[in-house]
Amino acid sequence: MAFFPRFGEIVRQNNKVLGIFGLLVAICVFTAIKNPNFLNAYNVQNTIRWTALYGIISIGVAFVIVTGGIDLSIGSVVGLVGSLLAWMLSVKGYSVPVALALVALTSLAIGLAHGLLITKMKLQPFVVTLCGLLLYRGLARYVTDDMSLGFGDNYNGLRKLATGSVPITADFSLPYPFIILMGIAAVSIVLLNFTIFGRYLFALGRNEAAARYSGINTDHVTLMAYVICSLLAGFGGVIFALDVNSIQPSGLGEFYELYAIAAAVLRGCSLRGGEGSIVGVIIGAAVMRVLYNAINILRIPTHLEFAIIGTVILAGVIVDELIKRLVAKRRAALRA
Repeated sequence: MAFFPRFGEIVRQNNKVLGIFGLLVAICVFTAIKNPNFLNAYNVQNTIRWTALYGIISIGVAFVIVTGGIDLSIGSVVGLVGSLLAWMLSVKGYSVPVALALVALTSLAIGLAHGLLITKMKLQPFVVTLCGLLLYRGLARYVTDDMSLGFGDNYNGLRKLATGSVPITADFSLPYPFIILMGIAAVSIVLLNFTIFGRYLFALGRNEAAARYSGINTDHVTLMAYVICSLLAGFGGVIFALDVNSIQPSGLGEFYELYAIAAAVLRGCSLRGGEGSIVGVIIGAAVMRVLYNAINILRIPTHLEFAIIGTVILAGVIVDELIKRLVAKRRAALRA
């Protein structure tokens, strides 16, 4: 039972996300004051859906970051899987089960390739996944002949996976992607915090050499982390493609890896490895989408979008780090 953390440890871990949660609340309050339409049912529902879409791929990259690694290919995996799904269904005429199985196998193969290159060839994760970012985008454009693709009206039932919702009130419905995100998050929380595999992930991220000397098969743990990341990126690619219904192989998923990594490290994970909170990752994804929505709804010039998002994220991380240092100093003073 030593491998199973106490609930108190999990609570303390999630307490670290209070700062970024405060930032999320502050952005929501500021935007609602400036434009009350921010709180209308349609806008809230849309923001929740897109938060869920980004949250899915952010949880995937969190597993890799916990080990001290990185995956820069997420956006291209999203683009490749989404493009392949549309191509198989609308151009090649494959059945839905076959197309879904093939894109799932593609995602699995990508994760395995990354993991094997990193563990067996001892290549740096940054280099492997950067090459993947370029390779998978090129493959998506080549296979589809760089054509715009869609699902048409023949797959409206499948598209409900991304566009459907569960009615809550007369005006508001809970999007299916959010329900899916909650399911993935629940499984991920259990996997990270209540299993031996999760303990091995944290041990690997904190000190790989010590983990190896203690008998942990670090190669296997690393491989599984990259497989999970690619599988969730591939699943995210399916949902993104079904949601937009007009796939541009050159654009679908572009820069999504940056959004996913930013969401994961906004107090959810540490780029140094050995630290991770799924709750924090989801809140980070929410901050990213609410910021984007606020920029649009407040009619701020779109060419300032990245500058504003980058500034707010940096400010939030700095404030959170200062609060963490202050709390550490107070604890040290009390112990003295």
